[in-house]
Amino acid sequence: MTDRTSLERLRAANRRTVLTALVAAGPQSRADLARATGLSRTTVSSLVQDLIASGQAVETADRGRPHKGGSGRPPVLVVATSARGAVAGIDIGHHHVRVAVADQGGAVLAEDVAPVDVDDHGSATLNRVTRMVRSLTGAAGLDQARLQGIGLCLPAPVDRRSAQIRSGVMPGWRDLAPAEQLEERFGVPVAVDNDANLGALAELHHGVAHGVADFVYLKLASGVGAGLVLGGRLYRGATGIAGEIGHVQILEHGRVCRCSNRGCLETEVALPRLLDLLQPTRPDELTVESLLALDGAGDAGVRRVLGDAGRTVGRALADLCNSLNPGMIVLGGPLGSAGSLVDGVRASVDRYAQPNTAAAVRVVPAALGDRAELTGAVALAIARAALQE
Repeated sequence: MTDRTSLERLRAANRRTVLTALVAAGPQSRADLARATGLSRTTVSSLVQDLIASGQAVETADRGRPHKGGSGRPPVLVVATSARGAVAGIDIGHHHVRVAVADQGGAVLAEDVAPVDVDDHGSATLNRVTRMVRSLTGAAGLDQARLQGIGLCLPAPVDRRSAQIRSGVMPGWRDLAPAEQLEERFGVPVAVDNDANLGALAELHHGVAHGVADFVYLKLASGVGAGLVLGGRLYRGATGIAGEIGHVQILEHGRVCRCSNRGCLETEVALPRLLDLLQPTRPDELTVESLLALDGAGDAGVRRVLGDAGRTVGRALADLCNSLNPGMIVLGGPLGSAGSLVDGVRASVDRYAQPNTAAAVRVVPAALGDRAELTGAVALAIARAALQE
């Protein structure tokens, strides 16, 4: 590969990064884009001119506010041009499928959710998703031909090279290429990523981490995973499996994990494990809703268990903080809003991370709750569709 070709590919990749930031977060100044992408202002200005020349972006008549409340002249804002049509966002969890059809500004036109036994039934789940997308497209009053792109969220690491699930946590998906299958069914580009990455993307553009260049999004649910945002961009690693903190070994002779190793973090702190620990103390079936309610009401047993889980999670996050030096830890998933768990994470980060590292990081609950992954899938679909124009 020649140096010229390498530079062209780098420029194309940076142009996609800027366009993705525009379609996901809306109108921004060039300075905003530089902060969001980690690129220099000179580079961003040049790339914006490319996007304007190609018709993919325009400058608006509106002006933004000076950065940090400055008194200078408000900056000109840049906005991605909106293509006609719609996109679909698909959030596949271990026990549910949630689908939304949205316009290219991200406004949801129709949405549905269904309980599904996902892990052992890959093909059946894709068939269910196909029916839901078609039904919702009709419910939104749209012809399927107006569908421009699909964003797909999966609850497992996705190999960037093959777009397949390479983990053993979803045995019914082995050797499936879900994005490829959906592209064949709908004839539109499909972008796929895992749930923690898309939760991080949603919180970056629409949630509590908006404007934060370096943070860790931790999803605490039936499994545990992390999405890493470095320099304003998702960091996926060489093959797309960065952030698998749930499979860090914390007990050498602990329980066997669904990944086939022993003593993984998620075997001790995932939602099913915590419910199992507390259920013997309760006369009625314990659910995540009742668990959170008891924590908020100050139940001593629940607070003890969730606090211990938070400290266990925080111990693993402290090591990650020492390596990455993030400005924020965002706790998402069903357990992310549990106050005792948040306090436990904070306590362990303060205890085990380097003092300056611990002082630099905020530990906060996610803002988008169970809609984070769907919001991220819609944003991914919008960005993927925009890149085809």
